[in-house]
Amino acid sequence: MTDASAVDWPQFPRYADPLRYWRGLAPNRLALIDRGRGTRHTYAQFDAACDKWAALLRDLGVVKGQRVAAVAGNRHEVAEIFFACIRVGAALVPLNWRLAPEELGAILLHSKSSLLVGEERFRESLAKSVGAAMPPWLDLDSDAPSALTELRSGGDDVEVMPDDPVMILYTSGSTGHPKGVVIPHRQILYNAIATATAWELGHEDIAPVATPFFHTGGWNVFATPLWHRGGTVVLFDQFDPASFLDALAEERCTVALTVPTQLIMMLGSSQWGRPLPDLRFFISGGAPCPAALIDKVRGAGYTLREGYGLTECGPNCFAMSSEESVLNPGRVGRPVPFLEMRLISDDGFTAKVDEPGELQLRGPQMFAGYLNDPEKTAEALTEDGWLRTGDLAKCGEDGVFSICGRKKDMYISGGENVFPGEVESALASHPGIAEVVVVGVPHQLWGESGCAFVVPRASMSGQLTGEAIIAFARQHLAGYKVPRTIFVADDLPRLGSGKPDRRELAVRAAAAMDTAGATA
Repeated sequence: MTDASAVDWPQFPRYADPLRYWRGLAPNRLALIDRGRGTRHTYAQFDAACDKWAALLRDLGVVKGQRVAAVAGNRHEVAEIFFACIRVGAALVPLNWRLAPEELGAILLHSKSSLLVGEERFRESLAKSVGAAMPPWLDLDSDAPSALTELRSGGDDVEVMPDDPVMILYTSGSTGHPKGVVIPHRQILYNAIATATAWELGHEDIAPVATPFFHTGGWNVFATPLWHRGGTVVLFDQFDPASFLDALAEERCTVALTVPTQLIMMLGSSQWGRPLPDLRFFISGGAPCPAALIDKVRGAGYTLREGYGLTECGPNCFAMSSEESVLNPGRVGRPVPFLEMRLISDDGFTAKVDEPGELQLRGPQMFAGYLNDPEKTAEALTEDGWLRTGDLAKCGEDGVFSICGRKKDMYISGGENVFPGEVESALASHPGIAEVVVVGVPHQLWGESGCAFVVPRASMSGQLTGEAIIAFARQHLAGYKVPRTIFVADDLPRLGSGKPDRRELAVRAAAAMDTAGATA
């Protein structure tokens, strides 16, 4: 009998590309549905398309260690290129097409991509921004179809190692210039295993992906975990609340990721509340979900869980059953498999039970650093390998975590710590408020005070006043938590991810403190 300890086991599973496995086990099972283009792809078809793209990348000179940028909406070709990159050993760089051309061009240059695949609508503006440094362009609609049918070579899959990059995802830039987060193969694999285990995902599950592919949520909340489990992914090129709800029913989706803004939009849809008998749960992520919004979702008969994660780790970091989520409002659950967590207080020691501390994470589902930025990487990690998330969290005696908000967003008013997320949650329970963001600003007497930017519901446009909001806040919050300045606006400045731009709002608040706004 062979001694297992003497076998030279590979350092990384060769089936890191799950399509290779499922094309053999379940070739006719649906792997990918592209709602925007009306196409449906079995695992056998998906795998074959990825092979064609891998052959094309080889023909175009892409080799292991290089990067392939993509600027396109959520379409099946981008998913095929992702797996093609795995097979040639390259890393995919999905570009945020919502950015201004100058911003997008800077990211493209920073990525040092050897090939740019995209939709024609983005080509001219990128070319003007990048100039002669523009990498070779392959158009998804005009060049790719003919090129894929005229392939001259095949080739074998290259061997990949755990820390080889598979994707570069650029952050939104809420803390400065966007950083290229290097996603290694091990992060994709361990996140998939941990998610499938903790969230109880199986091959019967069907999930929509309406979050853009330039975000980790588009790839790694449900898409890559479900492809590892042999499930089905439904792609949406854009989010429309009514059609999204229709599609959940038509495609018999079982699990769905949404961000709070999308939930707010769906609340106003005529399709809201329609029966979705196949849907086991919504996951709300990307930003804190106000308690009032959670109540409205559950009141419509849907199950909702709250998630937490970030591009640098996970992104699926916590888990809680649907039953537990109802009993633990505002909490995100327990750590998923493989992931270690600790909370560090301001004095550098481990935070006590129910005491806020910075959430730090460590595990195999963590990034491999920031591209070409060792200083930022060193700032993000402790000497013993813990990721400083910058988020404040609390852990109860039962081991269940809740997120308090960003460490940098917390402000101190009259000697008391104020977490904007708590204030935002209270204000969001006002029936006339659709969205709210609170930032801290200097105050002569209290040191700092809160400034709230409020977007009213359509039915309350022109009727919601700052004075009324402050009066409402006094009924629901301690005095030191009540924002002293209110700005009512039709919309908020946003990052490329769609999240409100807190940095910009803080600048506006500081500049406008002596002008408009209701003051307590």
